[in-house]
Amino acid sequence: MASPAQWLAGARPRTLPNAIVPVMAGTGVAIGEGGFSWWRAVLALLVALLLQIGVNYANDYSDGIRGTDDQRVGPMRLVGSRAATPRQVLTAALGCFAAAAVLGLVLVVVTRAWWVLLVGAAAIAAAWFYTGGSRPYGYRALGEAAVFVFFGVVPVVGTAFVQTEQLSWAALAASVPVGLLSCSMLVVNNLRDVGTDGESGKRTLAVVLGAPRTRTLYAACLVVPFAVALAMVPLAPAAALAVLAAPLAISPVRTVLAGAVGPALIGALQQTGKLQMAYGALLTIGLAVSL
Repeated sequence: MASPAQWLAGARPRTLPNAIVPVMAGTGVAIGEGGFSWWRAVLALLVALLLQIGVNYANDYSDGIRGTDDQRVGPMRLVGSRAATPRQVLTAALGCFAAAAVLGLVLVVVTRAWWVLLVGAAAIAAAWFYTGGSRPYGYRALGEAAVFVFFGVVPVVGTAFVQTEQLSWAALAASVPVGLLSCSMLVVNNLRDVGTDGESGKRTLAVVLGAPRTRTLYAACLVVPFAVALAMVPLAPAAALAVLAAPLAISPVRTVLAGAVGPALIGALQQTGKLQMAYGALLTIGLAVSL
Protein backbone atom coordinates (compact mmCIF):
# COMPACT_ATOMS: atom_id res chain seq x y z
CA MET A 1 0.00 0.00 0.00
CA ALA A 2 1.26 3.48 -0.88
CA SER A 3 2.48 5.64 2.00
CA PRO A 4 1.08 9.14 2.65
CA ALA A 5 4.30 10.57 1.20
CA GLN A 6 3.79 8.55 -1.98
CA TRP A 7 0.17 9.71 -2.28
CA LEU A 8 1.38 13.28 -1.88
CA ALA A 9 4.00 12.75 -4.58
CA GLY A 10 1.31 11.20 -6.80
CA ALA A 11 -0.77 14.36 -6.39
CA ARG A 12 2.14 16.18 -8.11
CA PRO A 13 2.32 19.24 -5.85
CA ARG A 14 4.62 21.02 -8.32
CA THR A 15 1.63 21.34 -10.67
CA LEU A 16 -0.59 23.05 -8.08
CA PRO A 17 0.31 26.58 -9.24
CA ASN A 18 -1.87 25.71 -12.26
CA ALA A 19 -4.83 25.70 -9.87
CA ILE A 20 -3.77 28.49 -7.51
CA VAL A 21 -2.70 31.21 -9.94
CA PRO A 22 -5.96 31.38 -11.98
CA VAL A 23 -8.00 31.78 -8.79
CA MET A 24 -5.62 34.48 -7.58
CA ALA A 25 -5.98 36.41 -10.83
CA GLY A 26 -9.76 36.05 -10.89
CA THR A 27 -9.92 37.23 -7.29
CA GLY A 28 -7.72 40.21 -8.20
CA VAL A 29 -10.32 41.16 -10.81
CA ALA A 30 -13.12 40.75 -8.27
CA ILE A 31 -11.32 43.01 -5.78
CA GLY A 32 -10.65 45.63 -8.43
CA GLU A 33 -14.26 45.59 -9.55
CA GLY A 34 -15.61 45.82 -6.00
CA GLY A 35 -17.15 42.36 -5.77
CA PHE A 36 -14.69 40.43 -3.61
CA SER A 37 -16.11 37.61 -1.48
CA TRP A 38 -13.53 35.74 0.59
CA TRP A 39 -15.57 32.59 1.09
CA ARG A 40 -16.52 32.31 -2.56
CA ALA A 41 -12.84 32.79 -3.45
CA VAL A 42 -11.90 30.00 -1.03
CA LEU A 43 -14.51 27.66 -2.52
CA ALA A 44 -13.25 28.45 -6.02
CA LEU A 45 -9.70 27.68 -4.90
CA LEU A 46 -10.74 24.35 -3.37
CA VAL A 47 -12.59 23.40 -6.56
CA ALA A 48 -9.52 24.25 -8.66
CA LEU A 49 -7.15 22.33 -6.38
CA LEU A 50 -9.41 19.27 -6.30
CA LEU A 51 -9.68 19.27 -10.09
CA GLN A 52 -5.90 19.59 -10.47
CA ILE A 53 -5.19 16.77 -8.04
CA GLY A 54 -7.99 14.72 -9.56
CA VAL A 55 -6.60 15.05 -13.08
CA ASN A 56 -3.15 14.12 -11.77
CA TYR A 57 -4.48 10.93 -10.19
CA ALA A 58 -6.62 10.19 -13.26
CA ASN A 59 -3.56 10.64 -15.47
CA ASP A 60 -1.59 8.34 -13.17
CA TYR A 61 -4.33 5.71 -13.41
CA SER A 62 -4.90 5.89 -17.17
CA ASP A 63 -1.22 6.03 -18.13
CA GLY A 64 -0.46 3.33 -15.60
CA ILE A 65 -2.90 0.77 -16.95
CA ARG A 66 -1.71 1.50 -20.51
CA GLY A 67 1.92 1.00 -19.53
CA THR A 68 2.90 4.54 -20.54
CA ASP A 69 4.51 5.14 -17.14
CA ASP A 70 6.55 1.93 -17.04
CA GLN A 71 9.72 3.79 -18.06
CA ARG A 72 9.69 7.31 -16.62
CA VAL A 73 12.30 10.01 -16.16
CA GLY A 74 10.19 12.23 -13.92
CA PRO A 75 8.67 11.81 -10.46
CA MET A 76 7.21 8.49 -9.39
CA ARG A 77 3.76 7.38 -10.45
CA LEU A 78 1.57 5.37 -8.13
CA VAL A 79 0.31 2.80 -10.62
CA GLY A 80 3.43 2.66 -12.78
CA SER A 81 5.63 2.07 -9.73
CA ARG A 82 3.17 -0.47 -8.28
CA ALA A 83 2.97 1.58 -5.07
CA ALA A 84 -0.83 1.58 -5.34
CA THR A 85 -3.32 -0.49 -7.28
CA PRO A 86 -5.13 1.00 -10.27
CA ARG A 87 -8.42 0.75 -8.38
CA GLN A 88 -7.06 2.76 -5.45
CA VAL A 89 -5.77 5.53 -7.70
CA LEU A 90 -9.01 5.58 -9.71
CA THR A 91 -10.97 5.90 -6.46
CA ALA A 92 -8.78 8.83 -5.39
CA ALA A 93 -9.31 10.57 -8.74
CA LEU A 94 -13.08 10.09 -8.70
CA GLY A 95 -13.22 11.22 -5.07
CA CYS A 96 -11.47 14.48 -5.99
CA PHE A 97 -13.84 15.05 -8.90
CA ALA A 98 -16.88 14.35 -6.71
CA ALA A 99 -15.71 16.76 -4.00
CA ALA A 100 -15.02 19.44 -6.63
CA ALA A 101 -18.51 18.92 -8.04
CA VAL A 102 -20.15 19.34 -4.62
CA LEU A 103 -18.26 22.54 -3.81
CA GLY A 104 -18.87 23.85 -7.31
CA LEU A 105 -22.59 23.19 -6.89
CA VAL A 106 -22.58 25.46 -3.83
CA LEU A 107 -21.22 28.28 -5.98
CA VAL A 108 -23.84 27.57 -8.64
CA VAL A 109 -26.62 27.78 -6.05
CA VAL A 110 -25.45 31.06 -4.50
CA THR A 111 -24.93 32.73 -7.88
CA ARG A 112 -28.10 31.20 -9.37
CA ALA A 113 -26.16 30.86 -12.63
CA TRP A 114 -27.18 27.35 -13.61
CA TRP A 115 -25.23 27.47 -16.85
CA VAL A 116 -22.10 27.21 -14.69
CA LEU A 117 -23.10 23.56 -14.15
CA LEU A 118 -22.29 22.91 -17.81
CA VAL A 119 -18.91 24.57 -17.44
CA GLY A 120 -18.16 22.48 -14.37
CA ALA A 121 -19.23 19.28 -16.11
CA ALA A 122 -17.02 20.15 -19.07
CA ALA A 123 -14.07 20.75 -16.73
CA ILE A 124 -14.49 17.35 -15.08
CA ALA A 125 -14.92 15.65 -18.45
CA ALA A 126 -11.77 17.37 -19.73
CA ALA A 127 -9.88 16.23 -16.64
CA TRP A 128 -10.90 12.60 -17.16
CA PHE A 129 -10.55 12.33 -20.94
CA TYR A 130 -7.10 13.92 -20.99
CA THR A 131 -5.68 10.41 -20.69
CA GLY A 132 -8.85 8.43 -19.91
CA GLY A 133 -11.32 6.69 -22.19
CA SER A 134 -10.68 4.93 -25.48
CA ARG A 135 -9.55 8.07 -27.35
CA PRO A 136 -7.77 10.36 -24.84
CA TYR A 137 -7.13 13.79 -26.30
CA GLY A 138 -3.85 14.09 -24.40
CA TYR A 139 -2.54 11.36 -26.72
CA ARG A 140 -3.56 13.47 -29.73
CA ALA A 141 -1.58 16.65 -29.10
CA LEU A 142 -4.55 18.54 -27.62
CA GLY A 143 -3.39 18.71 -24.00
CA GLU A 144 -2.01 22.25 -24.18
CA ALA A 145 -5.19 23.60 -25.77
CA ALA A 146 -7.28 22.07 -22.98
CA VAL A 147 -4.93 23.41 -20.30
CA PHE A 148 -5.20 26.92 -21.75
CA VAL A 149 -8.99 26.72 -21.55
CA PHE A 150 -9.48 24.88 -18.25
CA PHE A 151 -6.47 26.20 -16.31
CA GLY A 152 -6.60 29.65 -17.84
CA VAL A 153 -9.82 31.02 -19.27
CA VAL A 154 -12.36 29.02 -17.26
CA PRO A 155 -10.91 29.42 -13.74
CA VAL A 156 -9.91 33.08 -14.10
CA VAL A 157 -13.20 34.19 -15.61
CA GLY A 158 -15.14 31.76 -13.41
CA THR A 159 -13.50 32.90 -10.16
CA ALA A 160 -14.24 36.53 -10.97
CA PHE A 161 -17.80 35.66 -11.96
CA VAL A 162 -18.76 33.70 -8.84
CA GLN A 163 -17.71 36.71 -6.75
CA THR A 164 -18.97 39.64 -8.83
CA GLU A 165 -21.78 37.71 -10.61
CA GLN A 166 -20.76 39.48 -13.81
CA LEU A 167 -18.67 38.41 -16.77
CA SER A 168 -15.60 40.61 -17.05
CA TRP A 169 -13.43 41.62 -20.00
CA ALA A 170 -10.60 42.22 -17.53
CA ALA A 171 -10.85 38.61 -16.34
CA LEU A 172 -10.80 37.35 -19.93
CA ALA A 173 -7.69 39.42 -20.67
CA ALA A 174 -5.97 38.19 -17.50
CA SER A 175 -6.78 34.58 -18.40
CA VAL A 176 -4.51 34.72 -21.47
CA PRO A 177 -1.14 35.03 -19.69
CA VAL A 178 -2.34 32.77 -16.89
CA GLY A 179 -3.34 30.11 -19.41
CA LEU A 180 -0.02 30.38 -21.24
CA LEU A 181 1.94 29.90 -18.04
CA SER A 182 -0.16 26.85 -17.21
CA CYS A 183 0.61 25.53 -20.71
CA SER A 184 4.32 26.06 -20.11
CA MET A 185 4.20 23.58 -17.23
CA LEU A 186 2.72 20.91 -19.50
CA VAL A 187 5.07 21.76 -22.37
CA VAL A 188 8.23 21.32 -20.30
CA ASN A 189 6.81 18.19 -18.68
CA ASN A 190 6.06 16.64 -22.07
CA LEU A 191 9.43 17.76 -23.41
CA ARG A 192 11.08 15.78 -20.62
CA ASP A 193 9.07 12.69 -21.56
CA VAL A 194 9.17 13.13 -25.35
CA GLY A 195 11.27 10.01 -25.91
CA THR A 196 9.32 7.58 -23.76
CA ASP A 197 5.96 9.05 -24.81
CA GLY A 198 6.81 8.58 -28.48
CA GLU A 199 7.86 4.97 -27.90
CA SER A 200 4.67 4.18 -25.98
CA GLY A 201 2.38 5.74 -28.61
CA LYS A 202 1.45 8.81 -26.56
CA ARG A 203 1.43 11.54 -29.22
CA THR A 204 1.70 14.66 -27.12
CA LEU A 205 2.24 18.02 -28.77
CA ALA A 206 5.93 17.64 -27.94
CA VAL A 207 6.07 14.35 -29.82
CA VAL A 208 4.28 15.86 -32.83
CA LEU A 209 6.39 19.04 -32.93
CA GLY A 210 9.68 17.41 -32.02
CA ALA A 211 12.03 18.60 -29.30
CA PRO A 212 13.48 21.70 -31.06
CA ARG A 213 10.08 23.27 -31.80
CA THR A 214 8.80 22.30 -28.37
CA ARG A 215 11.67 24.22 -26.78
CA THR A 216 10.69 27.29 -28.79
CA LEU A 217 7.05 26.85 -27.77
CA TYR A 218 8.07 26.68 -24.13
CA ALA A 219 10.04 29.93 -24.40
CA ALA A 220 7.06 31.62 -26.08
CA CYS A 221 4.72 30.49 -23.30
CA LEU A 222 7.00 32.22 -20.79
CA VAL A 223 7.75 35.38 -22.77
CA VAL A 224 4.31 36.26 -24.20
CA PRO A 225 2.64 36.69 -20.75
CA PHE A 226 4.93 39.67 -20.08
CA ALA A 227 3.89 41.28 -23.36
CA VAL A 228 0.24 40.70 -22.45
CA ALA A 229 0.75 42.31 -19.03
CA LEU A 230 2.09 45.43 -20.74
CA ALA A 231 -0.77 45.35 -23.26
CA MET A 232 -3.23 45.36 -20.34
CA VAL A 233 -1.90 48.71 -19.02
CA PRO A 234 -4.70 50.79 -20.65
CA LEU A 235 -7.25 48.57 -18.89
CA ALA A 236 -5.39 48.07 -15.60
CA PRO A 237 -2.25 50.23 -15.34
CA ALA A 238 -0.73 48.31 -12.43
CA ALA A 239 -0.91 45.05 -14.39
CA ALA A 240 2.58 46.02 -15.51
CA LEU A 241 3.76 44.91 -12.06
CA ALA A 242 3.80 41.36 -13.46
CA VAL A 243 6.87 42.29 -15.53
CA LEU A 244 8.86 42.32 -12.27
CA ALA A 245 8.74 38.51 -12.40
CA ALA A 246 10.65 38.46 -15.70
CA PRO A 247 14.06 37.65 -14.15
CA LEU A 248 12.62 34.34 -12.93
CA ALA A 249 12.05 33.33 -16.56
CA ILE A 250 15.70 33.66 -17.58
CA SER A 251 17.10 30.48 -16.02
CA PRO A 252 14.40 28.00 -17.15
CA VAL A 253 14.31 29.46 -20.66
CA ARG A 254 18.10 29.18 -20.92
CA THR A 255 18.01 25.62 -19.63
CA VAL A 256 15.36 24.51 -22.09
CA LEU A 257 16.76 26.34 -25.12
CA ALA A 258 20.25 25.01 -24.33
CA GLY A 259 18.98 21.50 -24.99
CA ALA A 260 18.54 20.09 -21.48
CA VAL A 261 16.98 16.63 -21.40
CA GLY A 262 15.62 14.14 -18.89
CA PRO A 263 16.24 14.89 -15.20
CA ALA A 264 17.76 18.30 -16.04
CA LEU A 265 14.29 19.46 -17.08
CA ILE A 266 12.85 18.70 -13.62
CA GLY A 267 14.67 21.76 -12.35
CA ALA A 268 13.20 23.82 -15.18
CA LEU A 269 9.74 22.57 -14.19
CA GLN A 270 10.31 23.70 -10.60
CA GLN A 271 11.54 27.11 -11.75
CA THR A 272 8.54 27.46 -14.03
CA GLY A 273 6.22 26.88 -11.08
CA LYS A 274 8.01 29.61 -9.09
CA LEU A 275 7.73 32.01 -12.02
CA GLN A 276 4.06 31.17 -12.39
CA MET A 277 3.36 31.94 -8.72
CA ALA A 278 5.37 35.19 -8.76
CA TYR A 279 3.74 36.40 -11.97
CA GLY A 280 0.30 35.46 -10.65
CA ALA A 281 0.81 37.28 -7.36
CA LEU A 282 2.05 40.45 -9.06
CA LEU A 283 -0.72 40.39 -11.66
CA THR A 284 -3.30 39.85 -8.91
CA ILE A 285 -2.05 42.91 -7.03
CA GLY A 286 -2.01 44.94 -10.22
CA LEU A 287 -5.60 44.00 -11.07
CA ALA A 288 -6.81 44.57 -7.53
CA VAL A 289 -5.45 48.11 -7.22
CA SER A 290 -6.10 49.49 -10.69
CA LEU A 291 -9.39 48.21 -12.11
